[in-house]
Amino acid sequence: MCRHLGWLGEPVSIASLVLDPPCGLRVQSYAPRRQKHGLINADGWGVGFFDRDEVRRWRSASPLWGDVSFASVSPALRSNCVVAAVRSATVGMPIEASASAPFSDGNWLLSHNGVVDRRVLPVSAAAESTVDSAMLAALIFERGPENLADTIVDVGAADPSARLNIVMANGSRLLATTWGDSLSVLRRDDGVVLASEPYDDHPDWEDIPDRHLVDVSSAGQVTMTPLKGSS
Repeated sequence: MCRHLGWLGEPVSIASLVLDPPCGLRVQSYAPRRQKHGLINADGWGVGFFDRDEVRRWRSASPLWGDVSFASVSPALRSNCVVAAVRSATVGMPIEASASAPFSDGNWLLSHNGVVDRRVLPVSAAAESTVDSAMLAALIFERGPENLADTIVDVGAADPSARLNIVMANGSRLLATTWGDSLSVLRRDDGVVLASEPYDDHPDWEDIPDRHLVDVSSAGQVTMTPLKGSS
């Protein structure tokens, strides 16, 4: 349904993560290589990053490949922590900037790759949009990132057909889940990338097993833990 990416490490330009790689999010917006659900991601995009301790976001309802302003400015934007996504909207969901990840509670950035029945999610005034991803993000923020694993397991039990891949970050920590869709990790000398699919053909990309919690520390340590009930 979407493609997303998280970065934690030394400060790098936004363009180097999103636009410059040969198969980065810009290319994934029109030609994803591993996407199983949907063909393109043209229903919006978003980039969130930390500027010192401040959350900054740039979101749009238009395709990423056509945004010349972002292409011009993104090489000058640098951060040690980034969450970015391109969106393929679920049928019936609104296409608007507020529906594009990353969502935020002011401290964390969060992207959801997948789909979930909104009927299993509580209605929250904190949700930035009526789309399922925004409602799920509000639930995760409300229950707390430290309870991310339990929240995903609970939502997955309520909606067995849900796909619940999450990437979220707070400037010094990167968390992710795999639940029904792909996620890969690249450990670089200057940091760690989590991505729905590799943005290049570097041999160090590693696929993360399904139904796992991923925790990346500011020191670059990557921990993978099976989610409750996983074999």
